[in-house]
Amino acid sequence: MKLISRVFVSLALALILSHCGGMGSGNMGGPTVEERQAAIAAEPRGDHYIGRRYYVQKTRFWGYLRRPGESWDRSQLVMIREDKKRQPDRLPENGPPGQRYGFDQNFEYKMRGYFTGRNAYDPNSNQILPEFMLTGYEVLNRKPGWLFRPDDRYDPYRITLYRR
Repeated sequence: MKLISRVFVSLALALILSHCGGMGSGNMGGPTVEERQAAIAAEPRGDHYIGRRYYVQKTRFWGYLRRPGESWDRSQLVMIREDKKRQPDRLPENGPPGQRYGFDQNFEYKMRGYFTGRNAYDPNSNQILPEFMLTGYEVLNRKPGWLFRPDDRYDPYRITLYRR
């Protein structure tokens, strides 16, 4: 009986330690902190926003927006209003891979538009978020890597990326 207990404890400890080793590393890849800071500092200023699509299944928020030259720590999670322009991934949710709602998870965009001054409710994430009226966009980067920190972990089933 003692042998079985020791084996069980050893296996449990090995599992816990192997899990802890991966907790500090992210799963989004990307540049170093210094490279990211330099890229943001070099962004052309203008009357637009930098947007990062953040897709979590069953939610309706679009992602994070910030002004050019500002850190992602100053960004806002937003709801997109599509009266003037439809958001980039406005596709069926059950379409083929690469051609469905959320296909552009983590794409970085140059977003044109304005905040309406209103808030919108996302019932699936239970959040009240600022509403952004989209008037245009263009893809800047399809694989920009981590959003807030190099140890960011993306999970398509729950909200894991927060400003810190």
